[in-house]
Amino acid sequence: MVTYDEFMGGKLPDVKVGIGRAPDSKFVETSVRVLNNPNVIIYSDPQKLAEDLGSGVIDAAVRGDMSSAKLLPLIKKAVGVDDLQRAVLMKYRGNVFMLAPVGIDEGWTVDDKVQMAEKGATLLEKIGFSSQKIAVMSGGRSDDIGRNDLVDKTITDAIEVVRQLKKKGYDAYHAQILIETAVDDADVIIAPHGIAGNIIFRTMHFLGNEVAMGAPALNGDKVFVDTSRMKTDFTDSIVLAMKLAGMKK
Repeated sequence: MVTYDEFMGGKLPDVKVGIGRAPDSKFVETSVRVLNNPNVIIYSDPQKLAEDLGSGVIDAAVRGDMSSAKLLPLIKKAVGVDDLQRAVLMKYRGNVFMLAPVGIDEGWTVDDKVQMAEKGATLLEKIGFSSQKIAVMSGGRSDDIGRNDLVDKTITDAIEVVRQLKKKGYDAYHAQILIETAVDDADVIIAPHGIAGNIIFRTMHFLGNEVAMGAPALNGDKVFVDTSRMKTDFTDSIVLAMKLAGMKK
């Protein structure tokens, strides 16, 4: 695993990043001022932010605290995808891990989860993670098979996801429902589906006050990092976007 301090340290690549600011918001401006990097540009117009990302004026975009309802449809068009596959990077006990899927309509099939695990592991490797251990979760323990049809499906799906990932050479295991051990063991955590992933994220971030660095899009050829409007410090989200954009240079 990589510590939060290790991730935030080191020289940043020479790339341009745009970040969205909501009306009357001060948190984005404060974060940009603290980071003190001339390559970070604040946008108040979602259309302009999306257009500049699509045209290459900027190398990456961060949602900041801009409205998702206004920005995300424009970003999808700019990056040329119908849907955004997002995986959030979170800090827990000083370490950073990736959680996916976090969109409620994502990760409902074995293929979806395999693809997100592969893309997530590849992304972590590129930004400097020395290991990419994948924990695939299900809705129960293995010995819960037979108690409920829906739980059974999450277990059999998780086992199949692990089988396919191992066949492709990934370090993957069935974490069952044990999120409390997966956060200490794994670099990538694959939730049973997007609803579960979204609840894990919300519980940790909004109730547990754990840091959510941002959720980079795993699909498309542009760098976009989604963020929660509840964040008060966007410096780590900007650093994440810069490192992702630097990979493409």
